[in-house]
Amino acid sequence: MPIKYIPYTPNTIEGQAVLDNITRTKRVLRYRENNEVYNRLERGMPYYEVETVEQVGEASENLIIRGECVSNCAYLKEQGIKVDLVYIDPPFASGADYAKSVYIRRNPKLAAKIKEAEQSIEMDELRTFEEKMYGDIWQKEDYLNWMYENLQAIKSIMSETATIYLHIDYHIGHYIKILMDEVFGEANFRNEIIWCTTSASNVKTDFPKKHDTIFRYVNSPEFIFNADDVRVPYAEGSLDRANRNVIGKGGMNFDSIKLNEKGKIPEDWWTDIQRAARYPGENVDYATQKPEKLLQRVIQASSNEGMVVADFFGGSGVTAKVANELGRKFIHCDVGINSIQTVRDRLVAEKANFIIKEVKDGVNLFRNPQQTMDKLATLITGLQTKVEGVSNFWLGAINDSKIGTVPVYVPDLIDSQQKLLDIPIINRIINQEIQNLSIAAKKVIVYYIDIADEKELKKFIKENNATTTDIELRDLKNLLHETVVNDELEFTCEKVENKNKDLFDAKEVYEIEITKFVSDRLQQKINEFNEKGNLQAINKGKEFDPIDISEEGLELIELISLDCKNSKGEWYSTTEIKIDKLGYVIYDGEKSKDFWNGKITSKEKPLRIKVRNISGDESIVSVE
Repeated sequence: MPIKYIPYTPNTIEGQAVLDNITRTKRVLRYRENNEVYNRLERGMPYYEVETVEQVGEASENLIIRGECVSNCAYLKEQGIKVDLVYIDPPFASGADYAKSVYIRRNPKLAAKIKEAEQSIEMDELRTFEEKMYGDIWQKEDYLNWMYENLQAIKSIMSETATIYLHIDYHIGHYIKILMDEVFGEANFRNEIIWCTTSASNVKTDFPKKHDTIFRYVNSPEFIFNADDVRVPYAEGSLDRANRNVIGKGGMNFDSIKLNEKGKIPEDWWTDIQRAARYPGENVDYATQKPEKLLQRVIQASSNEGMVVADFFGGSGVTAKVANELGRKFIHCDVGINSIQTVRDRLVAEKANFIIKEVKDGVNLFRNPQQTMDKLATLITGLQTKVEGVSNFWLGAINDSKIGTVPVYVPDLIDSQQKLLDIPIINRIINQEIQNLSIAAKKVIVYYIDIADEKELKKFIKENNATTTDIELRDLKNLLHETVVNDELEFTCEKVENKNKDLFDAKEVYEIEITKFVSDRLQQKINEFNEKGNLQAINKGKEFDPIDISEEGLELIELISLDCKNSKGEWYSTTEIKIDKLGYVIYDGEKSKDFWNGKITSKEKPLRIKVRNISGDESIVSVE
């Protein structure tokens, strides 16, 4: 349940067109169906308990927050934090699923042999499988409702001189432009920036799609634009005409035009910035990653040093990284744990100072909402999906030996609009979904994350449920905590002679050696991969080379961190190592050509050890 609701402005700017007004012959696109969006806006932004997870470096105003956009904005507004520049790259409603490549690390024993033989590791030798991060699959009306709430929430914490850049593509961008006009005002629209790229295309029947769109709006007529900080070289033709005193069309004398020695301000089509994969050293294996040059231009143009730059769909963390490099404060937000871990590791390498927080809103109890939804069906005892006579509104149904089929409703964690169980949803269940069942259900189970007023809802059910079906309400959070299953870790810790003076200037150090690592969830994923691959190989008449994990299981470890400061509570990484996909060790953000030997050392006595597996699950164990 939210601690409270933070008010924010739901009203449109007077005189702006809204999507409700767009009527076509066969349908009306309503993005505020039944006034539900307005009801939520008027209720306010839900403010939840926010827990500090980790401090990296010195105390800082820089923030990484795991949580949804609206809840994050509620926290910032409650803390009195204003942002000066917003760049967001939200899901595009593209209908695509995005996956993370999970790389099996080298067994330390095997890595030692490779090093002895001075063999190089080729990329095609790496064993990998994919894991779904999130699905960008929306009904258009749901997506627009969601974006409308997000934009209103973001606007509520923008400073008077702030600018927002919204990165989108052709799937939904034309509707988003109307939303932006409504929320920020048509007069505050500054640019529709076309970012052109040269990615490969095999399209033969259409013009290849080669650009994204970035809408730039300001919060007021008093805004920041640093023209001189984003200038680019003039084209050769412009320089040539200026040098030769050419008389152009209409009698214009180009010699009278004084070319700025810093170059020209870029037009609103950007052809000089490529995809992130085209820039060496930038790729962090994150779907939808954007290039640093793109954010450099945005941040330099619309903010000054010391200002706050926020990204509420932070993804790979490029906004935070570039903001930090340019002397700005940053706020990185995302609902997925992979995003939080990716930006954390990038910023550790940059020696940045920041604090990681998590919004305790019931959505983030697993690695990301998509994986939680995938897991829920297995957590509800006896649940069967795709039951005949039970529509897709229900997650499935339980077959109870005494009362028969019991439909089960679970809110979609990917759709924040379903988070709150209120009277409109209960009303729909009573007057529509129960009556549409083609089976006689004596009971239905309704799970919720948040509930508007449980007593009021139960009273409404009692007074309005004319069916013979009982409605049982259950708190989903009591079920979700079961999704968190820690990996098993065995290790030794002893004080030994320091043989690596490059890392620590001490005669003796504490050495932790990982002797065994077991991840049931990862092993299950690998087994599924092997079964599928073997079946495909049989069908093609080929042999399949399965992924084999050693008895020690150390190939499943990505990062190890030691906390020598706190025995409980927020994490403080005194020292850490990360094993990259080639098997090389990164010491506290510094890359090396060392293979991991299964150990980590510390100058101080460790109190806790944290291990992150290659899929991003983290386990913390006390060191006795």
